Amino acid sequence: MADWRSNLVELEDDVAALVRGLRRVAVLGIKTEAQSGQPAFYVPEYLMRAGLEVVPVPVFYPEVTTILGQSVYRRVADVPGPIDVANVFRRPADVPAHLDDLLAAKPRAVWLQSGIRHDETAEALARAGIRVVQDRCLMVDHQFYSRR
Repeated sequence: MADWRSNLVELEDDVAALVRGLRRVAVLGIKTEAQSGQPAFYVPEYLMRAGLEVVPVPVFYPEVTTILGQSVYRRVADVPGPIDVANVFRRPADVPAHLDDLLAAKPRAVWLQSGIRHDETAEALARAGIRVVQDRCLMVDHQFYSRR
């Protein structure tokens, strides 16, 4: 069995390959249109405009049933079908609370946005065979690598 550390995506070539293979992104912690100036809204909005399927998984806003015109799911594990990346917009201290959900969902990768790093959760995901990116902006990397 390969070393779990190989699932920690840190090399630029590996980030590029992950970004270029994206089709479907579940966004954990997405904000609503009312918070359109926040990264947790405009990053997934950009991804959708770039042609990716975005599946909203808000943590708050229990009354909201759609975001970006897409049906909302309350847990990543409730999203039907395969997920290329679970893009996480949660404070680092809040990330461990989502570990079981992310493990149950089995996305190909979990992407912790800029400023978000939780090494213990990343290790648990990596040991489960899930690729992990920490402290990077998916929008910035998508803009850079999808054009190369």
